Amino acid sequence: MAIKMTKKSADQKKKALLALLLVLAPALILILISSIGCEHRFQKLGDFGAVKPFTFVDADNKTRTLSEFKNDILIITTIQNECPNACAISLWHLNQLIYQHIRKNSHKKMKQVRIISFVTDGKGNPLKDLNEVKASIKDLAEGYDPKLWIIANGNARKIYDISNNGQTLLQKGEKYFGGEAFQELLLLIDKKGHLRMVLPGKEEGLIRRMKENIALLQKEYDKINVRK
Repeated sequence: MAIKMTKKSADQKKKALLALLLVLAPALILILISSIGCEHRFQKLGDFGAVKPFTFVDADNKTRTLSEFKNDILIITTIQNECPNACAISLWHLNQLIYQHIRKNSHKKMKQVRIISFVTDGKGNPLKDLNEVKASIKDLAEGYDPKLWIIANGNARKIYDISNNGQTLLQKGEKYFGGEAFQELLLLIDKKGHLRMVLPGKEEGLIRRMKENIALLQKEYDKINVRK
């Protein structure tokens, strides 16, 4: 009798275990698929090809070239003497959302990001006198570091001379700042000098989105370093 009761109890336990597995199986499968599929869900920025090599002069009158930034992620912008009152981009949000993040995390290896802002006269033409703009940024940006946020004298129009799928960044029209669309755009350039993202820089939401794209690019390099 005791043996029969033991077998009956064992059968009941098996049935209970089977029922539990049936309940939990879908969740366990989802967890397994999720863990396997993490790499496949990783979002990678598009690659729009190499940016044309460029040269510029910084605020210390030093000639710089794109090639010296091959280990850096670059944000290219324009900036005007009237900033921050009249700017092609939202300088305040660029400072708060991107520059301050760069400054506070610049010590992290392999995650160096720099901003290069080309000074224009508001109509897209380069200005040689960088002192006024440099002073404005120093007043605006807490902990301003000219090595992280570089003020540049150079032909920005040449850098923005980029076309893709029949579209060009050098559009003109009254709706654009100074009649030149490129002055409103932020360029994200990777460590190989390739253009990875273009976004307008006039609104907080778009600058925040650029910050997210910078993070995606950093994750891309993190994955490469892990494989090594």
